[in-house]
Amino acid sequence: MEQYYRYIGTGEPDIEIQPGAIVGLKAKEEAGPVVIRGRTRIRSGSVIYADVDLGKDFQTGHNVTIRGHTTIGAHVVVGTNTVLEGYVEIADFVKIESNCFIPTHVKIGTRVFIGPGVTLTNDRYPLKNRDEYEPEGPVLEDGVTLAAGVVVMPGVRIGRGSFVAAGAIVTKDVPEMSLVRGLPSRIYALPEHLREFNIALSWRGFLKNSSDQ
Repeated sequence: MEQYYRYIGTGEPDIEIQPGAIVGLKAKEEAGPVVIRGRTRIRSGSVIYADVDLGKDFQTGHNVTIRGHTTIGAHVVVGTNTVLEGYVEIADFVKIESNCFIPTHVKIGTRVFIGPGVTLTNDRYPLKNRDEYEPEGPVLEDGVTLAAGVVVMPGVRIGRGSFVAAGAIVTKDVPEMSLVRGLPSRIYALPEHLREFNIALSWRGFLKNSSDQ
């Protein structure tokens, strides 16, 4: 299959699309190309649909699916076997680990970490009451951390800098700088040692300030 993308930038594009990856799969004939801004690595088995906008320094693991009308900022990693169902907005400096599910209508801020096996949801009554509500995905504000196996229910907003411990199920909005843990999950003040914003080693040269600002 011919790859269907458009490079925006200056100089060498530095784009690696490994054998077996598909970039620009059209769900509709009129769909626009994938926009790529350089320093991009798309690993084998991954499928990126048309009408996706990628920032610089983007990379996938293997067997990633990203559907259309998704916008992704700079310095973003999407891990192996992760699915983004489209109509998703992701800001800069975000790391999504393997085996995550991100449905439509999700918004993710900057410097967010999503651990392995995290599930976000957007459907309060799956295949029920279809005419009574619209899908509403979670909102993850800047600096949020979701540890392994977290589940976030539809429409939940997780406040700036908050940390959700492994295995928690988040059913209600979380104030900024909070710690969420336990089943059923409870909200606590965020300990001082967790108040630093997320920073991957590969981001250090690009961030002006590694503090919580």
